[in-house]
Amino acid sequence: MSAADRGQWREALRHPDFARYAAARFAATLAWQMLSVAAGWQLYAMTRDPLALGLAGLAQFLPFVTLVLPAGQIADVADRRLVLVAAYACEVVSAGVLLWLVWSGQPQVWAVYLAMAFFGAGRAFWMPTGQAITPKLVPPALFPAAVAINSTLFQAAAVGGPGLGGLLYLLGADVVYSVVTALLLLAMGLVLAITPMAVSARAAWQLRDTLDGLRFVFRQRIVLGAISLDLFAVLFGGATALLPIYAADVLHVGPAGLGVLRAAPGLGAVLMAALLAVYPIGRHVGRWMFGGVAVFGLATIAFGASTDFRFSLLALVCLGAGDMVSIYIRHMLVQLETPDAIRGRVSAVNAIFIGSSNELGEFESGLTARLFGLVPAVVLGGVATLGVVGIFMKCFPELRRMDRFPEARRAEASP
Repeated sequence: MSAADRGQWREALRHPDFARYAAARFAATLAWQMLSVAAGWQLYAMTRDPLALGLAGLAQFLPFVTLVLPAGQIADVADRRLVLVAAYACEVVSAGVLLWLVWSGQPQVWAVYLAMAFFGAGRAFWMPTGQAITPKLVPPALFPAAVAINSTLFQAAAVGGPGLGGLLYLLGADVVYSVVTALLLLAMGLVLAITPMAVSARAAWQLRDTLDGLRFVFRQRIVLGAISLDLFAVLFGGATALLPIYAADVLHVGPAGLGVLRAAPGLGAVLMAALLAVYPIGRHVGRWMFGGVAVFGLATIAFGASTDFRFSLLALVCLGAGDMVSIYIRHMLVQLETPDAIRGRVSAVNAIFIGSSNELGEFESGLTARLFGLVPAVVLGGVATLGVVGIFMKCFPELRRMDRFPEARRAEASP
């Protein structure tokens, strides 16, 4: 990182509201990662059924996909900090249900699915709202630094959260869920301390406005191609949903090992993000995006076929690095192409694609593992991801041929 970049980071963090939001987001992401590890291990220990892990993803997906478009509209017409507080409160309920399940001493699979449903509802609100609130917390000149800080903290939580969750699980699932609850309550307090945000002058609820984000995305073919490529790639290549089975039955590393496995993609993403900070992608953007997704597919195949813990970790690190390239380019395209007035709604559409690929991908992985077996399901998913790359290169030639980001193209076109 250059001295100028460090200076911008310091300037961004000197804005108290942004510093509070960044800390809250880090705490909430850490809690989310810890909860995912503990809930996945607990559910598989209760059922020994890969489909149960898939149904947990479906339980998150259904409320998420139902609520996320209205949530994007709310983020554009309401005080965004209060929307975030409500979202984190839903996740407190999720952790509370899981904590009650442990304390009751009577395992109930339906209670885990209920907790995941509350978690999905919370994500439906914090994903679009979190993306829409950042530009209002810092001056425009510091927005790139704010995005970089948020991304760094997210990836740090993605690396540290699973490992911490796995280690704490050795002390008991109730310990994990208690820490998760405390972190989410801390996040709520930090967001409430942010200065109240003025509501837009046209803050009237219009049902038809809820679909503005969808209409915008489908008019921008490059944006549509970028986010739908990510959707189908992760949908078919979602090996992370089956990590509890690999940790228990293939690699035999227990809940602590599961935490390390869950952290490995985040580590790969952090390393790639650091590389992109030093050597940002400036040319051949489309090729880089397709290449990153192809690496994701190849790493999925390698992980699925591995029975060695160290090689599995390496494959997952490569998987996270490839995915980070796709995330980086998609995020840049969405931010640079979207007007602020509909940023919440467009972010909601982006969240639908991301959520569909993650939660629905978990269901697809669990179902195919039940039908075809664990290893064939993961390997075939990686092969399908490579097939998606080939299909999208043909269907979206403008994305494949894209050389520079829109901002750079506009700068070149200016007199």
